[in-house]
Amino acid sequence: MNAPLAADTTDLMKFGVGQPVPRQEDPTLLKGQGRYTDDINLPGQVYAVMVRSQVAHGLLKGIDAEEARGMPGVLGIWTGADLNAAGYGPLKTVMMVPNRDGSQMKTPTRYSLATDKVRFVGDPVAFVVAETQAQARDAAEAVMLDIEALPSVTNAREAAQPGAPIVFDDVPGNVCADFQYGDSAKVDEAFAKAAHVTKLHLVSNRIVVCAMEPRTAIGHYDKETDRSTLHAGCQGVFGLKNQMAALLGIKPAQMRVVTGNVGGSFGMKGSPYPEYAGLFHASKALGRPVKWTDDRSGSFLSDQHGRDHDFDAELALDKDGTFLAVRLKGYANLGAYLSNVGAAMGALGVSRNLAAVYRTPLIEVQTKVAFTHTSPIGAYRGAGRPEANYFMERLITTAAREMGLDQMEMRRRNHIKPEEMPYKTASGTTYDSGEFTVLLDKALELADVAGFEARKEESRKHGKLRGIGIGDYLEVTAPPMNEMGGLRFEENGDVTIITGTLDYGQGHWSAFAQVLTTKLGIPFDRIKLKQGDSDLLIAGGGTGGSKSIMASGAAIVEASDKVIEKGKQIAGVALEASAADIEFKRGRFEIVGTDRGIGIMELASKLRGGLKLPEGVPDTLDVSHVHEAAPSAFPNGAHVAEVEIDPDTGHVEVVKYTMVGDFGTVINPMLVEGQSHGGVVQGISQAIFEHVVYSEEGQPLTGSFTDYAIPRAGDAPSFKIDYHSVPAKTNVLGAKGCGEAGCAGSLPSVMNAISDALGGKHINMPATPERVWEALRS
Repeated sequence: MNAPLAADTTDLMKFGVGQPVPRQEDPTLLKGQGRYTDDINLPGQVYAVMVRSQVAHGLLKGIDAEEARGMPGVLGIWTGADLNAAGYGPLKTVMMVPNRDGSQMKTPTRYSLATDKVRFVGDPVAFVVAETQAQARDAAEAVMLDIEALPSVTNAREAAQPGAPIVFDDVPGNVCADFQYGDSAKVDEAFAKAAHVTKLHLVSNRIVVCAMEPRTAIGHYDKETDRSTLHAGCQGVFGLKNQMAALLGIKPAQMRVVTGNVGGSFGMKGSPYPEYAGLFHASKALGRPVKWTDDRSGSFLSDQHGRDHDFDAELALDKDGTFLAVRLKGYANLGAYLSNVGAAMGALGVSRNLAAVYRTPLIEVQTKVAFTHTSPIGAYRGAGRPEANYFMERLITTAAREMGLDQMEMRRRNHIKPEEMPYKTASGTTYDSGEFTVLLDKALELADVAGFEARKEESRKHGKLRGIGIGDYLEVTAPPMNEMGGLRFEENGDVTIITGTLDYGQGHWSAFAQVLTTKLGIPFDRIKLKQGDSDLLIAGGGTGGSKSIMASGAAIVEASDKVIEKGKQIAGVALEASAADIEFKRGRFEIVGTDRGIGIMELASKLRGGLKLPEGVPDTLDVSHVHEAAPSAFPNGAHVAEVEIDPDTGHVEVVKYTMVGDFGTVINPMLVEGQSHGGVVQGISQAIFEHVVYSEEGQPLTGSFTDYAIPRAGDAPSFKIDYHSVPAKTNVLGAKGCGEAGCAGSLPSVMNAISDALGGKHINMPATPERVWEALRS
């Protein structure tokens, strides 16, 4: 049984669970004192630059590096043949998707550098190492590639058709996985008897992740210790250590991964990349650390992209608007190679989240997951969850309009009710908690939906079209992996939390410290956090899938219980009492029934001072604990967006935005609000601005910020945010996760608002001025 959280110390009034505590990281970052990978320079380091294909698909017939080898400062040039001869392993995927017949998906082998074919513009084929980055860049530009160009395909729907150019010879028809979920016969029967069927063609557009910090890595092989160290921005050093060890063909104990500050990731930096193995090969050959830093143009090509799903969606309803079944048939673009989780988002991710907050009896998802000659697709904020909610919410809004029913009432009628919890969905998940109608009604009231018609008329007077849209969402968080909860009482009086999640913008330090302060009464300002060194970890699931507080938070609570048990024995000695008579409350160990006690920090100080302990009594309060994975949680909420459209130009502006969320126990409302804002803006950006475009030859036409639009501060509205928290029953904190929920609510609410302003017309994302202008005149 977990000891109860403390609740009545002075420190808790400011820094306990539920308090809006500023991020501990911010002063360092705002003063420019952050330490990112590119800030690290090791003694004797040299520099690598990649040589990439400028052709989307072709036979790699030769690499001429003779001129480059003789250029100033060049220390070596290596190709895929060199790395393969050295025995490095292939890059692997970690999430498999079953075919409809139960067989596993195709997993063509990808080594770090292409040797036979190039498969996308940006495919790495060689790398140059020189004394300076400028010298390496000059030499890389002198490497000549002999590539016989072949036809290419960039669209997943087209790639899966007969006669399309083939990406891998051992993947017929380019279909990596032919995924099917649901009972087709029952779904067909439901559609046959439906009073109304709504059909939409829905596209979740491809986007570039655009993390503020481009990818950077330093590979260092130490011959004396026979260990390899990778400095790189990532989402979890423990998992990356194991994957890198497999890639290099060494034991995990021979691999160390170190990460400092990380300037954004959103899923993109969660796995090994093809550049990394070459750094260690060159380091071993040269006896020096090798550093590689991508530029923004390289990031557009070589970073994993996000989204890119293309579905025909259908919703079957009875005459009253009750849902009978929902069906998706479509395509998910993998790009040229499998990433860690690339195959999962448009298949498993969509099917697990399609039920959302609704009592949908039957669900079917059919997805052909296809290879194309484009940059690989990987996880991006939500990884299938925002897409599923977008598909469902667009169907609901359209169905209500087609049937002449009130869309709010249709949602309420189909909501899963609190008294039905726990509720097993047609997606195969079991919701433990939620009050979905209460959230929707609260959001409608906060957004003043009743006053919308007056605002619409005011917009009309100014020559603008105004629309309102709802995003009533629920997402299934990733199941937490085993996670470390280490607590170390330092010599200087600080207490360090050691855990395997990794902060790349979330603000872990404050949230984790709040949990520890609440649990053990340790002063907030004495708590430090260590996440970025794999040598300190015995487990670590990394940060992703909105699971950090459920995983690390639970690990900290459980580790605290172990501290209390050890502390009772030690305090018994210090207070000259039996350990059985010691209780812990408000940060103090006290003898039951007396006022005699000792604070936890004072007890730690006595240990450092040499408190004499009898045999069998622990000599430290330090704990190294592993929390075993808890089930997924189900954050949910309702977003209301209002847009104005200029009919002369097609320009869309989000002018009003309201959200109400259920994130269970809110550890830090300030951080939750920030995470919500960020997710919403990224959703707005995908809905209106962002879109990767390729030419027929597979050339990216949106290869820089000159051609690829992202929002600026002026494109984001002011936000209203509130909560209706129903604590989760599946983890000790009752938390549900919030990091990706903003995308799940904003994609549908913004696009529903645009459709409303267009009189119900449907357009796909992004709603660019051109598309909106054409829709107004079609």
